[in-house]
Amino acid sequence: MKRLMMLAIATMALMTAGSAAAQDVRVMTFNVRFACDCDGPNVWPARRALFMQTVREANPDVIGTQELLKTQGDDIVRALPRYRWFGRDRDGGHKGEHMGVFYRTDRLTLIRSGDFWLSETPETPGRMSWGANLPRMVTWGVFETIGKTKRRFLLADTHFAHRGAEDEEARNRSAALIAARLPAIAQGLPIVLTGDLNTTPDSAAVVRLTAFLTDASRLARTADAPTGTFHDFTGTPEPGKWIDYILVKGFRVKTARVLTTHDGARYPSDHFPIVADLIAE
Repeated sequence: MKRLMMLAIATMALMTAGSAAAQDVRVMTFNVRFACDCDGPNVWPARRALFMQTVREANPDVIGTQELLKTQGDDIVRALPRYRWFGRDRDGGHKGEHMGVFYRTDRLTLIRSGDFWLSETPETPGRMSWGANLPRMVTWGVFETIGKTKRRFLLADTHFAHRGAEDEEARNRSAALIAARLPAIAQGLPIVLTGDLNTTPDSAAVVRLTAFLTDASRLARTADAPTGTFHDFTGTPEPGKWIDYILVKGFRVKTARVLTTHDGARYPSDHFPIVADLIAE
């Protein structure tokens, strides 16, 4: 009898742990590098299988990507059929780069989605402001976890202007616009912001965002981690090139790590992805 009771207690503990784990949300941010013949040995067909391996091994529930072309998005869901993706490109169609959001349909349900542009007219596709030389945007979705305890959260994905000091104002204005709009879209729900912000953690743009969001990716910046996330297909980032982020509100950050998956000199992208495990507060 005592043995049966101990077995029952152990079984209940495992069930409880499994239930809690089911409410964790694993988030990835990944600048995929758009498919370009100009990349020579690093063209998309040459690194596509390694990209799929990187995602498959990380096993995220939801991914915010940057620079995604529709052909790449279609390749990803074809190779990883548990995922679906959505988003318009930065001109409002599907010919150019997307802030594509991927999610596992067995773990999350997409409730609603939308987008806006980082400009003085956020609802106008393709619009540029503040000196930026390319349209920049945010793609967002409200998700509900699948399980006994259903929880909803907002995930937004973005890619800030990429030039150095020349685009500082554009990044600062973009951060201010996101800080103003995301709480209204979330309507009190927890928030996740993924993105290539093209600036460092001490910049004014990141400081503006971390005034209302927590930098979950900070936990990945350990002593033995790479010195940055952009490495230009070399695997060796320039010091300080930490430009990719996962920022959150309403979640406790369990873990975060930079993935440096590679096959010899081959890398899945010119950026390292970041993965964070989040627990709803």
